[in-house]
Amino acid sequence: MKKNVLLILAAFVFGVFVTACDDSSNKDATGKLKLELTDAPFPTDLVAEANVTINKIEIRKSGESEGNPFVLLSEEERTFNLLTLSNGVTANLVDMDIEIGSYDLIRLHVANAEIVLKDGTKYDLKVPSGAQTGIKIFIDPSIEVAGGLTTELLLDFNVSKSFVVQGNPDTAAGINGFIFKPTIKASNLSTAGRLVGTVFGAEDAGLEGAEVSVIAADTVYTATFTNENGEYTVLGIDAGTYNVEFAKEGYNSGSVEGVEITAANQTKLDATLDVVVESTEGTSGE
Repeated sequence: MKKNVLLILAAFVFGVFVTACDDSSNKDATGKLKLELTDAPFPTDLVAEANVTINKIEIRKSGESEGNPFVLLSEEERTFNLLTLSNGVTANLVDMDIEIGSYDLIRLHVANAEIVLKDGTKYDLKVPSGAQTGIKIFIDPSIEVAGGLTTELLLDFNVSKSFVVQGNPDTAAGINGFIFKPTIKASNLSTAGRLVGTVFGAEDAGLEGAEVSVIAADTVYTATFTNENGEYTVLGIDAGTYNVEFAKEGYNSGSVEGVEITAANQTKLDATLDVVVESTEGTSGE
């Protein structure tokens, strides 16, 4: 397995889309809040499901000094297999009116987390503070919900850091558990864009399972893997310039420097990877 597979999971994304729109009775008092959930695939043949049960979602209004600054968004208990959500696919979490203003923190209450291997083995994971006080996701800078306008927020849940495998990840028998350490980053989609494209292999066929890494300052900013058609989508990339690397075992890696990501827009970037040609030259002793 690749180095980033040693944690069994790659990355998934919690997409939280905050929409402010007109209210027929008082368009200046509230906006519409919609929350979406999405995931990116991970490179392993061992894991069948990564389930997370969410039973409460709150958002904090910034600048509130008295009373409870949190606004309740949902208390509906729902379980999501994060592996079914990939490359831009989302599942709706919340669709409701919310008071206009500035919001600086999401509090996500996770009741249960579970990993199911393809051999049927299940691991129920301890959720640190997720069921009681909630997982705190800071929004920096704060997002503004305004009447008649749309504001979007993306929560990037890094599964490779959040689900840590215990034991030997090379075989199902070698795994003896996981530790759940939620790592989530918030990105304001009004100042972020998305990267889409197709990775091709031999005879211009789409290459499944190719890793696409977005690099900022020599560090992996985020990553995903192509689907069965070689297509990929990376959501919630802050506007700016990045290098993008493409890799798959058995193929020569590729990279493109200076890829421009524009706020609230889509950048398309395709790539072609050549099959590694093994040398047939031998060495002889003297």
